[in-house]
Amino acid sequence: MSMRCLWITACALWFWPWRAEAHVVTTGFGPVYDGLGHLVLTPEEWVPVVALALCAGLRGAAAGRATLFLLPVAWMAGGVLGVLAQSVPSVPIPAIALLIVGVLVASDVRLSAHVVVALATGLGLVQGCLHGASLGASSAGRLDLVGELVTICVVVTLVAAWVVSLKRPWTRVVVRVVGSWRAAHGLCLCGWFLRGCGHARRSSSTPRAIGKGWIACEPEID
Repeated sequence: MSMRCLWITACALWFWPWRAEAHVVTTGFGPVYDGLGHLVLTPEEWVPVVALALCAGLRGAAAGRATLFLLPVAWMAGGVLGVLAQSVPSVPIPAIALLIVGVLVASDVRLSAHVVVALATGLGLVQGCLHGASLGASSAGRLDLVGELVTICVVVTLVAAWVVSLKRPWTRVVVRVVGSWRAAHGLCLCGWFLRGCGHARRSSSTPRAIGKGWIACEPEID
């Protein structure tokens, strides 16, 4: 059998749809790895983290180091608060955070290190609280947070260090373009949320919370 046939067979087996799940949270390696996988498979959590790392990298090494330290700490504190609260308001907080940070990256505003620290602290508290509310008060949920924190440290370190290493002007333009995409993503998500609220008001059904600050509305029946 030729090497090409082996590659085709391997790819076919790799992408074979054994089972489809809406939200994979169990890796089989324990709650720490479940938290790692949860963050990687949840765009509304890791995309704002990447956008914040881009913003911190544009502001220099000091802002990047402060973000690397404070974001996981704030995320853990918010996760503990979320576990205790066990409920969150139905507000598109991840979309709003993504919109704000994306606009800051795209505009390349010369923020001070204190402002970047405030952004990292606020984002960590809010996102951690949202995730903690969805975990419950189990010990596995607390270990899930540990896995998320490890992933956040790795992502912030790699992205912020890469942006800090960029020296040519056109490379900063590339980073700003990526930030504009993130802002557009957040604006689109906010629009979907407002559209769902509009349908809920026009219909007789009541919107129901589905976690992570989002709502689901029943379709309007004519």
